[in-house]
Amino acid sequence: MPFGLTYTEMNAWIRFGGGQQLWDELAGKFGLKCVMSGNTGVQMGGWFRKEINSSDDLKGLKMRIPGLGGDVMAKLGASPVSLPGGQIFENLVSGAIDATEWVGPWNDSFMKFYEAAKYYYYPGMHEPGSMLSLGMNASWWGKLNKSDQALIEAAASMENDVMMAEYNANNGAALANLIANHGVKLRKFNDDVYDSFGEAAEEVFAATRSHSALAEKIHVSFLKSRKSLGAWSKISDQAYVAQRNRVLGV
Repeated sequence: MPFGLTYTEMNAWIRFGGGQQLWDELAGKFGLKCVMSGNTGVQMGGWFRKEINSSDDLKGLKMRIPGLGGDVMAKLGASPVSLPGGQIFENLVSGAIDATEWVGPWNDSFMKFYEAAKYYYYPGMHEPGSMLSLGMNASWWGKLNKSDQALIEAAASMENDVMMAEYNANNGAALANLIANHGVKLRKFNDDVYDSFGEAAEEVFAATRSHSALAEKIHVSFLKSRKSLGAWSKISDQAYVAQRNRVLGV
């Protein structure tokens, strides 16, 4: 979700911040039991035919971006389009869409978006912790003994860890290849654009949390964890990596 939790923050919220209990309450309404089983991390902002220097540049833009992220773009005057992965390239090449988001350098390089759009923006605001889940019939799950439930949870947890490690291991090299061999122009969204994302996201959140009492309950828990986890990350992971990169000249 826009301005959501990163991989490590998501793990903390789901496992120790009440997230799993809320998830069980929501999924239970559909007869499901769900657990975390993968993550692709912070997504890139997307591929654009033109540079995005201000929020005005988003107006009238036809962009493949589904979900709440698409709702944010719509608030800024863009036209979000939902397309399955297999149809994105042809629509980008034909000009039916002006921009698209997908995942990150590793996945995106195979899609060859660079043949139609050279500007590759970061960081994405729409899916900062793209978590996958393993969903099961809740009735079936409830009939399993504790050992079998633990085995399934352990396997899902292992995949949650391995998938993120695999993406971290491959994204950097893939990005370097896109820039060096395919003429991709890496760009960072400036503060003006990101501030506009934030303002639009708050409007989207207001509408989303009004859907039901449970939506409000989940959102309150999410906000609490985002504030706490973000404050700690700021003086731990973020501060360390920033200083390490400064010293090493990265």
